[in-house]
Amino acid sequence: MPRNMPCPDNTMPSLSFCWRYPYLRVLVVVLLMTSQPCAISAQASTSPSVAQSSLRHLSDQLPIVGVWMTNSPSPLYYSRNLMHKAVKDLYRAGFTALYLNVWSRGSTFHRSNYAPVEGPLQKAGLALDPICTLSREGHARGMKVVPWFEYGLMEPDDAEVVKLHPDWVLARADGNPVVKMHGNHQRVWLNPAHPEVRARFIGVVIEVMKRCKMDGVQLDDHFAWPVQLGYDPYTVALYQQETGSSPPRDYSDRFWMQWRRRKLTGLLRELRQALEKEKLPVNISLAPGPFRFAYNNWLQDWELWTVGKLIDELVVQNYAYSLKGFAKDLDQPALRKAPQLGVPVHIGVLAGFGKRTTPMPILAEKVRMAAERGHGVIYFYWEGLWGQHAGIEGGIQRLRQFKQLHEKKN
Repeated sequence: MPRNMPCPDNTMPSLSFCWRYPYLRVLVVVLLMTSQPCAISAQASTSPSVAQSSLRHLSDQLPIVGVWMTNSPSPLYYSRNLMHKAVKDLYRAGFTALYLNVWSRGSTFHRSNYAPVEGPLQKAGLALDPICTLSREGHARGMKVVPWFEYGLMEPDDAEVVKLHPDWVLARADGNPVVKMHGNHQRVWLNPAHPEVRARFIGVVIEVMKRCKMDGVQLDDHFAWPVQLGYDPYTVALYQQETGSSPPRDYSDRFWMQWRRRKLTGLLRELRQALEKEKLPVNISLAPGPFRFAYNNWLQDWELWTVGKLIDELVVQNYAYSLKGFAKDLDQPALRKAPQLGVPVHIGVLAGFGKRTTPMPILAEKVRMAAERGHGVIYFYWEGLWGQHAGIEGGIQRLRQFKQLHEKKN
């Protein structure tokens, strides 16, 4: 469970229990935004004017200000006027990069040789071409545009590819392939070690990259091998062939984890080679969670991938509720080491999603913490900035404050 966001420090003692009660959380946020600002962290004890000046100075140090843009839940991909307005507003608010969801729920947003087109887009009309439309809008304003393959190797359990190729699917030791994600959605994982799975995945990436101008490709935490999976017949046979024994029943066995991690690493290396062969931008961005979680749960050894020059940009998702937790994740050894290897490192920050919207004072402090460590920020997601998940602060006020937050020092 996510950790609860604490009360800001230096507030009245009587509010020390505020976050236990939702209506009081709302009251505190309103007070924070409309009265004399308090220090947001135990270390932030400067006056409001000095703090705002400091934030503007730090914004000069942000190497990138980006946002993830997606179709769900959002009407963005189904209106050309909305796409134009969204990119125009983002540009005016100081954003420099767009990460566009191009692969979600086993569907694409264009006619594909490998997967079905997303249903709502078919109804709205394929001529909208949301990915290339947003790419043109972003590039016209000098913004970086990167296709984001959100689902990675994950598919809905009833997807056509799963029905046609059950031998491509990973499974638990009891034979069950289903992984419940994002609530009770039933998903399965295609096998990173299977050559036909690799060919299909790389094919989808290359296909998207060839359609219109892109500045790289982004994989995220779903480009993974869930640690509890790998007991399907194909993987078991391959492991026996290569090691002479059956996989351990303990899915957290270190050698068994390393063996599977090497297969996932092999797919990443193969993707780089395919991009080079096709003379496409070989600029692979990875957006995992904090290192220990990413490796122990998803077999994503992004520290090794960084050392091995298999990724060119690291966007570590840091959705900790509290500022203390956010700072702790920022200071993990693997994350501190990554910039020393010449890889740009940015932080994924939650702006708003569903019923959870991060108040602007908290967002501002998180941006400050990332910037002072030399990181850029990528917000999840567009609707959580000043859209339908803008929270009680409202879209107009949040848009104005994002502009102030990203304002460059003259």
